[in-house]
Amino acid sequence: MALMQDAPPKPFGLRLYQAASRLAGPLAAFALSRRLAAGKEDAARLSERRGLAGRPRPDGALVWIHGASVGESLSVLPLVSRLQSLRPDLGFLVTTGTVTSARLMAERLPPGAFHQYAPLDHPRYVEAFLDHWRPQAALFVESEFWPNLILAARERVGFMALVNGRVSPKSFEQWRRKPQTIRYLLAAFDLMIAQDRQNAERLSLLSGRDTPTLGNLKHAAPPLPGAEADLAALRAMIGARAVWLAASTHPGEESAIYNAHGLLRESFPDLLTLLAPRHPERGAEIAALGAENGLRASRRSKNQPIERDTDVYVADTLGELGLFYRLSEIAFVGGSLTPKGGHNPLEPARLGGAVLHGPHIFNFVETYGDMRAAGAAALVRNDRELATAVRRLLCDEKTRHAMADAARRASEASAERILAEISGLILDRFERAAKLAA
Repeated sequence: MALMQDAPPKPFGLRLYQAASRLAGPLAAFALSRRLAAGKEDAARLSERRGLAGRPRPDGALVWIHGASVGESLSVLPLVSRLQSLRPDLGFLVTTGTVTSARLMAERLPPGAFHQYAPLDHPRYVEAFLDHWRPQAALFVESEFWPNLILAARERVGFMALVNGRVSPKSFEQWRRKPQTIRYLLAAFDLMIAQDRQNAERLSLLSGRDTPTLGNLKHAAPPLPGAEADLAALRAMIGARAVWLAASTHPGEESAIYNAHGLLRESFPDLLTLLAPRHPERGAEIAALGAENGLRASRRSKNQPIERDTDVYVADTLGELGLFYRLSEIAFVGGSLTPKGGHNPLEPARLGGAVLHGPHIFNFVETYGDMRAAGAAALVRNDRELATAVRRLLCDEKTRHAMADAARRASEASAERILAEISGLILDRFERAAKLAA
């Protein structure tokens, strides 16, 4: 059994949670069935969510990397590739909990790495998962603090790390009301690396130990892919029209985007707004909202073309955001006009986009701050400021290109340093732990 680092006695709340969850097998099965009915689970691989492996364990040492969803899993792709190059003797298992992330991992994981769905946080499911895979190391990405998963892994795995650690302000306040529980859970990690200074401070306060930050792994992510044939076809439909993109939007933001479109149309009568919602299943809702605002919308998921009278093109498909970042030199990144915390501005930056964002960016405070300081991004607070910023960038090619170039340089300069330092620290501590255990 691996020892937990400086762990106090297990808090009563955790003991109660583990006991209650062990008795809640029927509830866990019911939750899975509900998620399956809602399209949130993969019917062909549902057994993996119960901890039953979908393939044999490979021979040799295995590193298990776990992230919740798309953002976390994409951020570890370059880390997996770097660790593979440094330690080709290691195998890599990546787990996530969403259908979308599973599809992306199937497409983008390098050879020698493979994906499985993470088990639900039920003791029996977690134990079955760990008993099959028997990983030598476990890397948890960002903020996946499931008690049964973490504590069972600590009992079986020789080295555990929290990588690109993040605790949102809301979660921080919630955990502060359970100080003994979160300190005990964080004590399970031999190494914690935060993604920025704010998260390092929050993790240090919650854990009672220093937490370093080496930079956000998302800075090192490769550019999002975009099919050349699709790109050429869309460019042909758009032609010479003025175009801008609103990406990863959430409910409440589309109204502001449509208002901004109306204001911009006074200067650009042929304006085309590309709108890529964070959740593509909202495509019909977003198109209907456009009609209520007097705008004609076409939907990509329905193979509807961009015609001369199309005002808004709704990019309601999965895995194509890189395509739309390539189509526009101006990108508003959503989740930031509403209090969602903002989404990754480095995705448009890597593809040469001038970046706009709202005030709610607590998920990427330092990243946005650094980009604004470099002249690569600009803050907008409402529909009128958004329209003003887009108008300026559409009219001023020099400023637009200067912002885009600054964004690209900032993202590329930090990528190699972050990747080298994080992978080096993980392997150093992993190898040290293996020697102690030998």
